Amino acid sequence: MNHIKSYISEHKNRFLNELIELLKIPSISADSAYKNDVLKTADAIKISLEKAGCNTVEICKTEGYPIVYGEKTIDKNLPTVLVYGHYDVQPPDPINLWNSPPFEPVIKKTDKHPDGAIFARGACDDKGQMYMHVKAMEFMTSTNQLPCNVKFMIEGEEEVGSANLATFVKNNQEKLKNDVILISDTGMIANDVPSITTGLRGLSYVEVEVTGPNRDLHSGLYGGAVANPINILTKMIASLHDENNHITIPGFYDQVENLSTEERAEMAKAPFSLENYKKALDIDAVYGEAGYTTNERNSIRPTLDVNGIWGGYTGEGAKTVIASKAYAKISMRLVPHQDWVEITELFKTHFENIAPKGVKIKVTPHHGGQGYVTPITGIGYQAASKAYQDTFGKTPIPQRSGGSIPIVALFEQELKSKTILMGFGLDSDAIHSPNEHFGVWNYLKGIETIPYFYKYFTELSK
Repeated sequence: MNHIKSYISEHKNRFLNELIELLKIPSISADSAYKNDVLKTADAIKISLEKAGCNTVEICKTEGYPIVYGEKTIDKNLPTVLVYGHYDVQPPDPINLWNSPPFEPVIKKTDKHPDGAIFARGACDDKGQMYMHVKAMEFMTSTNQLPCNVKFMIEGEEEVGSANLATFVKNNQEKLKNDVILISDTGMIANDVPSITTGLRGLSYVEVEVTGPNRDLHSGLYGGAVANPINILTKMIASLHDENNHITIPGFYDQVENLSTEERAEMAKAPFSLENYKKALDIDAVYGEAGYTTNERNSIRPTLDVNGIWGGYTGEGAKTVIASKAYAKISMRLVPHQDWVEITELFKTHFENIAPKGVKIKVTPHHGGQGYVTPITGIGYQAASKAYQDTFGKTPIPQRSGGSIPIVALFEQELKSKTILMGFGLDSDAIHSPNEHFGVWNYLKGIETIPYFYKYFTELSK
């Protein structure tokens, strides 16, 4: 890409100022009080895409907040890249923990960001990362270096579950037709250790209820004679893992992918200090499934965790009672090929089967999503890898994420194309937390790297 560094240097202040203006708008999709601000942000994105060179831009209405769609077609025989991002942000609460107001962006230097970082809600997730693509598009069109067709789909409901995105995608398959989907809503290991997210875990989230007697009972008069739902629930939960921390639900691992030695070796190249990990969490030992490293346990292996448990008397002082009911919330992070609906049913069947007589069991599924994997052998990944090599001077490390982005699996199901996750944020950027920020260096490096992806993807598609 000719002159990209000089173009970014020349327009750096404008790029920063445009992002800052976008970050000033409190586009909080979870709070209806900010409806006008969310809509104002959609309008701002539309104008930005038009200025960046899209020849078709429209605000597409949904049952909720609109989706901004943009398109630049230069030759129907060339590949098409679909860029996905979101313009809504998380609520900033708790406000008192912010060092500066969340919607009054400031640039401050930090140890990890000596060139400065933009502190504001949405700086990294996802306005800053989404806007990198708009500015990369501007560079390619204004210098006549756009090598293929591009489409943008920027939504306003990601932070509240993308409630209307599935319907939009299903109803607009021809409009959204593409050869690869490009997303920057993830991170990388470090500024000097580039990485590409190649896998996301799925999720099954359930609530369980154990009922014993028809009312709370005196523990002296009834203790030892009737089933105690809290005792039983804790025993049932404990039985869900064996001595090797292997999940005991029959069929749970049937579809679990065993990664190749090659890919596990590539993942192991990521710098990791077990001592620093323990120190940061103030623990003296790590814990998990036998036979796997800490990084593998929280990325390529499925898990089952209790997220909350309650029942009986929890107030001050003592109350000698056998509770009628006990509850727990349980989440299972799943790896690609594990179907969350199937896993939820396997859990329900198993949990009901292991219940002793004397109690009744109720399992209520809450929500879930499928996992996702991008093959490192595909041309999309290869194009991204070559792009990072050009701008970082290093081959990026493929990294499986422990988190979940259910819409990525939806895109593959409906649009039949792979997603490349080129994130430029860091774990320390405090997304969803007070003092969220995004490094100026990271923002500009993303703008520099993205055009190379277009270049190499087009070349490799021939």
